[in-house]
Amino acid sequence: MTQVDSNGRSGRIVVGVDGSASAGEALRWAVRQAELTGATVEAVIAWHLPLMVGGYAWPPVGVLETTDFGKLAGRVLTDSIAAAVGSGGPVSVIPVVTEGNPAQVLLGAAAGADLLVVGSRGHGGFAEALLGSVSQHCVHHASCPVVVIRDAGEPG
Repeated sequence: MTQVDSNGRSGRIVVGVDGSASAGEALRWAVRQAELTGATVEAVIAWHLPLMVGGYAWPPVGVLETTDFGKLAGRVLTDSIAAAVGSGGPVSVIPVVTEGNPAQVLLGAAAGADLLVVGSRGHGGFAEALLGSVSQHCVHHASCPVVVIRDAGEPG
């Protein structure tokens, strides 16, 4: 039996957001699905440090101490939600900013959800890949159905 929240909505859709075009399409799709089903949407962004680039740790010493990466991730999430939903839309989108490995954060957030929605590829990896590492990990390990959305500009 599906639970109904205090706003009369039922179900929960979790969507991964990273600021990429593919994630923006995934967020728009999740919002449309929530409109159809009466579900709530949780937009989740994850950030993780340190990052190794070319054998060197990023960010460089000094940047780490002066930069609030959680705040930066929150800004990306807020901008993505505004672009996908606008203001006053029929679906409320709950923003969630979490530090950690993106695939693990999404799997944790999707526990108990009705649906997990991810973009096919984010900012990392190889442009030729059909499915990014986070999307692929979620497809193989999520405890709920997963929908993978391509960016409209992706060849396919």
